[in-house]
Amino acid sequence: MIKPKIMLLITITILGLSIGYGAFNAELSISGDASVNGPPRYKEEILNGTEPKLEDPLIAVTIEDDGTVKKADLTSKWYNYEEKRWANAIILKDESIDYNVLDIIPESNIESYFVWIPKYSYKLWDLGNYTGNTTIDESKVHSIEIRFGITNTSDSVDGECTTPGISEESGNCEVGDYMTHPAFLAFNTTGIWVGKFETGYSGATTTTEAENNTIEVEKVIIKPDIYSWREIQVANAFVVSYNYKRELESHMMKNTEWGAVAYLSHSIYGINEEVRINNNSSFKTGYAATTENASESTTEVAMWNTTIGYLASTTGNITGIYDMSGGAYEYVMGVMKDENGNLLSGNSSIDNSGFNGILIDGSSVTTGIDFPESKYYDVYNYNTSRSSYFRRILGDATGEMGPFKSYKSSWYSDASWYISIMPWFYRGGSYISESGAGMFYFYYSYGAYSNVVSFRLVLSV
Repeated sequence: MIKPKIMLLITITILGLSIGYGAFNAELSISGDASVNGPPRYKEEILNGTEPKLEDPLIAVTIEDDGTVKKADLTSKWYNYEEKRWANAIILKDESIDYNVLDIIPESNIESYFVWIPKYSYKLWDLGNYTGNTTIDESKVHSIEIRFGITNTSDSVDGECTTPGISEESGNCEVGDYMTHPAFLAFNTTGIWVGKFETGYSGATTTTEAENNTIEVEKVIIKPDIYSWREIQVANAFVVSYNYKRELESHMMKNTEWGAVAYLSHSIYGINEEVRINNNSSFKTGYAATTENASESTTEVAMWNTTIGYLASTTGNITGIYDMSGGAYEYVMGVMKDENGNLLSGNSSIDNSGFNGILIDGSSVTTGIDFPESKYYDVYNYNTSRSSYFRRILGDATGEMGPFKSYKSSWYSDASWYISIMPWFYRGGSYISESGAGMFYFYYSYGAYSNVVSFRLVLSV
């Protein structure tokens, strides 16, 4: 298939036939992206059209096991999901510097790392309709079945269902159906770029210097071995994320987007087991505990680019996403509405997200900022029970992880407290959560600033 296309390109170059160019370009579009001035880009067949989408200022890179970053050759195998090697890209600090293919890009000129999550559907195994704590069923833990592709699943296709994407709703979905993951529908994307690490505060030399409830977009840094940005309200974290790279549709991670990473990680394309906790008590990114379920320690940690460090990655190797278990807790854009359908900002005039809205104590916030467009957050139905797991949105890695006992899920006994008296989700657990931390950890919060809670960026190009 490739050889005829190359020959056609040579013919066009020699003869200069502009009429042949259209035919050549059309043929290439069937197999995917290609460069008019060179060979076609590398494509992985199993992705079915959901290959990494690169737009300026994203630069595709490969990362060697020791952490060395090189500019990727887009015509060669720079990623391979079948081999659990996820695509990585970076944004430079100094974008005026031009690197050649295979050049080493120094860490000093990297501002942020991102990892590509291709659009996929997954096979439903549990509709998550749990109303309380009963028992743990460890047999629920399994390799989640994934199918990559750009086409949305539909009720009209046997073995599929249309994605509900709404709290408590199952639509026509049944266990055994394939359903397009909702993380890819709000922005109509063929994939998302997810921050490889928790968002950090650039220039912080101590953990307390990274505690800032401020809107300083220029401080965003997404790298290993830096201090997570904490002590920031949800609204301010959202504004920082939103304004980071508008041309790339940057935004703060949603609850369903967290679920998309977790499910892909727990498939044959990811680590397919529990990721290791980051137990760095200074809230530094990209670390792993040297032993499973380790207690807090700053000495018993391994860096991201070591054999043990890989265990804290969603792939079990250096190409995955880190800090999904432990490190700092992570706010996500997942919020509860009140009995009248109004979005809840928080609890009180002191403990709230910074978004204008109703407060649980009956008052409201009017001096904050307005909620953004609905595509930037997941909304959940009102309930005062901390175990009302049935309010899940299919795909968000909450209710589907049941059944539950003592506010722990069947999946690795990760802590599982549903938003109720506190309306905001945070995910992953912290370095002190030990066995309760994990990709499937979820908890409730007021959305207020806290020195143990960070956030993560997503790009929907």
